Amino acid sequence: MGLKRLDGLVFANMVANGAANLSQNADYVDSLNVFPVPDGDTGTNMNLTMTSGAKEVAALNSANIADVSSKFARGLLMGARGNSGVILSQLFRGFGKAIEGKTEVSTVDFAEALKRGVDTAYKAVMKPVEGTILTVAREAADEALRASESTSDFNEFMELVIVEAKASLERTPDLLPVLKEVGVVDSGGQGLLVIYEGFLASLEGKELEKPHAPVMDALIEAEHHAHAAQGFMSTEDIEFGYCTEIMVRFQDEKLKDAPFNEDVFRNELSELGDSLLVVADEELLKVHVHVETPGDVITKGQRYGELVAVKIENMRQQHSTILEEEHGANQHGVQTAAPTAPKAKAPFAIVTVAMGEGVSELFRSLGAAHVIEGGQTMNPSTEDIVKAIEAANADHVFIFPNNSNIIMAAEQAASVAPCGVSVIPTKTVPQGLAAAIAFNPEADVETNESVMKAAASAVKSGQVTYAVRDTSIDGVEIRKDDHMAIAEKKIVASSASSLEAAKALVDALVDADDEIITILTGEGSSAEDVVALSAYIESKNDEIEIEVHDGKQPLYSYIFSVE
Repeated sequence: MGLKRLDGLVFANMVANGAANLSQNADYVDSLNVFPVPDGDTGTNMNLTMTSGAKEVAALNSANIADVSSKFARGLLMGARGNSGVILSQLFRGFGKAIEGKTEVSTVDFAEALKRGVDTAYKAVMKPVEGTILTVAREAADEALRASESTSDFNEFMELVIVEAKASLERTPDLLPVLKEVGVVDSGGQGLLVIYEGFLASLEGKELEKPHAPVMDALIEAEHHAHAAQGFMSTEDIEFGYCTEIMVRFQDEKLKDAPFNEDVFRNELSELGDSLLVVADEELLKVHVHVETPGDVITKGQRYGELVAVKIENMRQQHSTILEEEHGANQHGVQTAAPTAPKAKAPFAIVTVAMGEGVSELFRSLGAAHVIEGGQTMNPSTEDIVKAIEAANADHVFIFPNNSNIIMAAEQAASVAPCGVSVIPTKTVPQGLAAAIAFNPEADVETNESVMKAAASAVKSGQVTYAVRDTSIDGVEIRKDDHMAIAEKKIVASSASSLEAAKALVDALVDADDEIITILTGEGSSAEDVVALSAYIESKNDEIEIEVHDGKQPLYSYIFSVE
């Protein structure tokens, strides 16, 4: 006889197995992303989200399934990254609500909880799209309700749920034409299926290998920012201001083009900063270094594989905060007569997400109180955004996600933040910059929301990046390593030359009525190409004003803003 009642201990093991299975298949899930840009991060985002939930569960050790489910949902909520991660967190948030007060559940209870999770996730998405993880979750939950009427055995029950989840996943290209055009199924739906398969493996007594333990464990013990040492130096003495840590999972395809040599890699990074530690094994590379340009570290690491974790901290800001917290300690560690008064709350603050030190400085110059290092390949979690909101120390905070895959996490952070929060749904860096310019500290919340949203929507955005695989989208043939011109969300051209791709982007974005074009230069651009590009823009519109800023952003050689 199979298992008839599911308690917290069994469910906790299911969660661990689901996380392990997703960790092992994250690369494959990433590979299903439609756009061949270097930010195929659905698998990575779901993996980091699921790992966060699994860690909460592992620390509990309770036989009460309601307690385990509540901890799991909370871990997913705070660790959620990207749209796929947020949707996953909402699926199990609703699941947990459905089994509140229960110590164990039947297949009927479990099925109803899955259905409640689907309802919660659909409500969380402003415009639900079928052919995505939502569809797979919904159709699997519908089958769960049917299966629970015919069997009380959890093994049989999960087998039936998985059969339908697979069938639903195979149908996603029929619901989303772009999936059929590219020849893939939905990546988020695949990630959910992998989790469910991990659940079943646990019920069958199969212990999957847990997510790889970080090879940086030894580095965690070396605390580089201990308060005891901070009082004996001045903030201005910090030569390299960003504590940067990355974890990279090696990929065979990349290693063929760029074989990894730890000594050579360490020497490269040593030229960027100090406090360098590099640890690697057969699967993972972990780096800790203090630098001025975190994006350079990320770029160098990505030559060998995919990013699975990124942490960047502004040590100058941390140091200043620590000195303030040390009851008025001066820069030489000597206690002053009176403690420093708490910093007064500002009425408003802007929190924004940006990648690239030049882009970050632009936002700071426009008044941003806090810039979260992130964007493509490194979507900040809900918890990251909540911490930034708290650090902003304001009565009301405006958040600019600057990426469509971060908006849901920002909204989720706003729902649990300790102050008033407005998410301005900026989908690109140019939209965020336009919104920041439009902010009026003398106006009220509602007026600022309206004005900033209008300013963001009036900007045309474009970017040039490289392709990670061969494909064809909207009639554009793309080869791996080509440079793609992306106008808003549409790939309009592909070329072996980043300059030629940038010119094609100008053709798609600029018209005779435009007045200003701002170019943020990043990885892969050159001064000579910028001169040639500017001349090309002037040939299209000789009255347009051209502004060029060194954004220092990785992955994107050019980001365009047209007004």
